[in-house]
Amino acid sequence: MPAAASFSSVRAPLLLQGGDAFFPALIGAIDSASDWVQLESYIFDFHGAGADVAEALLRAARRGLTVQVLVDGIGSEALQAPWQKMLQVAGVHWQVYSPLTGNWRGLGLLWPEQWRRLHRKLCVVDQRVVFCGGINILDDFYDPRHGALAAPRFDFAVRLEGAVAEAASEEMALLWWRVQAGYSARHHHLTEAWEAFRAAGFGGRIKAAHLARQRAAEVGAQEPQPSVRAALLLRDNLLYRNSIERAYRKAIGQAREEVLIANAYFLPGGRLRRALIKAARRGVRVTLLLQGQYEYFMQYHAARPVYGALLAAGVEIHEYEASFLHAKVAVVDSRWSTVGSSNLDPFSLLLAREANVVIDDRAFARDLRERLRGAIVGQGRRVDAADYSRRPWRQRLLERLAYALMRLALLLTRQRY
Repeated sequence: MPAAASFSSVRAPLLLQGGDAFFPALIGAIDSASDWVQLESYIFDFHGAGADVAEALLRAARRGLTVQVLVDGIGSEALQAPWQKMLQVAGVHWQVYSPLTGNWRGLGLLWPEQWRRLHRKLCVVDQRVVFCGGINILDDFYDPRHGALAAPRFDFAVRLEGAVAEAASEEMALLWWRVQAGYSARHHHLTEAWEAFRAAGFGGRIKAAHLARQRAAEVGAQEPQPSVRAALLLRDNLLYRNSIERAYRKAIGQAREEVLIANAYFLPGGRLRRALIKAARRGVRVTLLLQGQYEYFMQYHAARPVYGALLAAGVEIHEYEASFLHAKVAVVDSRWSTVGSSNLDPFSLLLAREANVVIDDRAFARDLRERLRGAIVGQGRRVDAADYSRRPWRQRLLERLAYALMRLALLLTRQRY
């Protein structure tokens, strides 16, 4: 298994804000691919920009490339017949992670194991370029539940080249073969999965590509080497159960000046909440940019009960109101930063498969920080501690109900939070 959390040198990472930046970069990488395209997304929607990405995948497959797409069985709707036919004819390999099928699709969510979803958003091109972030294959101005949006979602992704791409490619290939072999998210037959992975030829393919890059690096050893350090952090239910939360806690614990977090669904567990409170009490400026638009009952209301202790410790909380906030990013001391798919709530931190990239680079961190500060000033509303304490009893009741439902969901999955 790859060391998914180890730091390595990469070429200067490119921060991509929203679909306007992300989709052209993604499509450009797919159109320039020469061998293999791997893509994972919680949502793959065929409206607008999503259709543009699908067309790029079709072009790649028609050029003879291996194109593999893995989508979540709840986040993504079933393929419509015209798209299904085009993808099949072109040779795009399409799989669904833990699908809910037929008349049982809605009732399937009552089964706790079905809450373990594929939530990560990754694309690797030729094992050389990786895209990681919170952006689904979903047009910024469209939402499957809410229809057309007046303003784009606030979200980020990052494009990287280097060993991080190799690590992501290997992890995606392993999951692909586990799903193809029929293993659900609750099974841990890694030996059999690796055998299927190797028998299909992709294990040798990854090894050959790695050796080729090693030889190229030796030839060009005299050239200036990249100085940016980055790591791929995965969250699953076996080997990397706490990797993303642990990285957050470590960075917050070491903060000396500022912690700045933007997160769509915010309900951190006790240890992470205590880390934020301790940072604020030792004089670190802790600022949270959270969801201000109503999207889901439980995620929206369950977050509010934890505001009180944070506000009392001096944490600044701002709610983004221009559109849906979908970002899962953070900056600490204008040096450490992370961009990925993981929310700071129990569904992401304890149940879903997630992927974040951590970057140790001042230029990248400053860029992300400036964008977050701009959103706070221009589209955020600060939560006032006095107003929070005077909120009406009906609102408090909804918050407590949502919080109780969240804890019940965790109890049913036998998780401690």
